[in-house]
Amino acid sequence: MLVDGIIIKGNREGLVAIIDMNKFRDFEDMLEKLIEKLNVGKKFYKGATIKISTQLKEFNEKQIIILKDKLFDEFLIKGCIFEEKDEVSNKVFQGIYEGRTKFYRKTLRSGQIIRYPGNVVIIGDVNPGAEVYAGGNVIVLGNLQGNVYAGNSGNTKAIISAFRLYPQILQIANIITRSPENDEKPYYPEVAKIKDDTIIVEPYIPNKFV
Repeated sequence: MLVDGIIIKGNREGLVAIIDMNKFRDFEDMLEKLIEKLNVGKKFYKGATIKISTQLKEFNEKQIIILKDKLFDEFLIKGCIFEEKDEVSNKVFQGIYEGRTKFYRKTLRSGQIIRYPGNVVIIGDVNPGAEVYAGGNVIVLGNLQGNVYAGNSGNTKAIISAFRLYPQILQIANIITRSPENDEKPYYPEVAKIKDDTIIVEPYIPNKFV
């Protein structure tokens, strides 16, 4: 729990600094507290790589440079990586375009499951018996025949799209539907979304969802 807004921890890859910008007045306030925390173990950080997990939208380019320079000059780290931090773990994943995305670059076979709090893009097929759970959208660059659950954090704006969309179970937020049996499947991409408290499936039209 980020009681004071910053957690410093180590792993096999180096250091991780988790920063909640909502806990600070401004960038300068955060930077002061971060330096204060890092000073406790300063002698151990030389040559380390640090990952900064925070709300990157709160930073401008100049502030990121200032933060990097401080870390390089005062703690002699060798690398600095920035990662977008989820705002609050129990907050609804909102919108169609925002949030982190997980790419899965092979076919998802029967019995395999993907769970991710953001968007999921699968470059391959989702076979019958496979399951996909996403806090955001699910995009399949192939055939979607398994069970897919998008917007499972409550996001009713999430979409599900595939080159051929014929899942066994399809759910967006708390609305669920099943694929009709013996229904003729079209040979073009489709998009499923919620409209008037019902899941509808439409042909994908370029630029419509941009």
